[in-house]
Amino acid sequence: MQNYTSQDDPYLLPRQSLDKDISEDISERIVGAILFACALVSVLTTFGIVIIIFQETFGFFQEVSFAQFFLDTKWTPLFAERHFGIWPLINGTFLTTAIAMSVAIPLGLCSAIYLSEYAQPKVAAVLRPAVELLAGVPTVVYGYFALLFLTPLLRNFIPLEIFNSLSAGVMMGIMITPTVGSISLDAIKSVPRSLREGAYALGITKLETIFKVVLPAALSGIIASIILGISRAVGETMTVLIAAGLQPKLTISFAESIATMTAYMAQISGGDSPRGSLNFKTLYAVGAVLFVITLSLNIVSYWIANRYKEKYE
Repeated sequence: MQNYTSQDDPYLLPRQSLDKDISEDISERIVGAILFACALVSVLTTFGIVIIIFQETFGFFQEVSFAQFFLDTKWTPLFAERHFGIWPLINGTFLTTAIAMSVAIPLGLCSAIYLSEYAQPKVAAVLRPAVELLAGVPTVVYGYFALLFLTPLLRNFIPLEIFNSLSAGVMMGIMITPTVGSISLDAIKSVPRSLREGAYALGITKLETIFKVVLPAALSGIIASIILGISRAVGETMTVLIAAGLQPKLTISFAESIATMTAYMAQISGGDSPRGSLNFKTLYAVGAVLFVITLSLNIVSYWIANRYKEKYE
């Protein structure tokens, strides 16, 4: 009886090769299962957070009506005369956010334009990590820097309270600049070189090319970076807690002390309010509003990035 080998029959796979393919297939399946489990943990964690927040929020609204929460203009849940109007906290949050973005947008966008269009490669390689290093500074450091340095400095020129939204907003803007600048820089760099060369061929100057060709082409990424920066500003805690104070009020004055949603949540989280009490439940009610705001901003950012994305061959 004649024995066949792989050399005699090219269509006969060696057993070792077949075992290797089976082993690789099993390894791929195991790795895929592990990655799926990691993704599932993230999704389940998100759902768990949402369920807990809105479960406690439901308990809050069993004791406080929607009218008291959304129509009242005072927020004093810790006082003897209680008011649960959320608008002073929303006002403080968006006031500091507006100040922060008025600083972060020009600084971030100008730094992105410079690093992309004007800086030499060696200079850009040094400056970009230096700018992004600002994102690694703890926010509590920004808060104390605003309180102990920026506020006394600004009070030499502007009448400000010790705790005020201006110092907190300016410091938040510096903190958010790397977020806006980094994403905007990637969006500007993704614009094809051919568009710039076409503009130069028509006799347009470099500055005109940037503002009339490059920035419009990268607009979706720039807008997405701005909205993500707003989300970061809305969710910032320690900087506003230290520099802006804890006085919820409806005001547009940047010189006064205000309170944000995150600052109030940090105050309640200190442990002075017993678990299950109405004061404790306000933590989740405010957290639910903050969650809805940041989720809406992220959805808008995702929609804009996809709706106005420019595709080039």
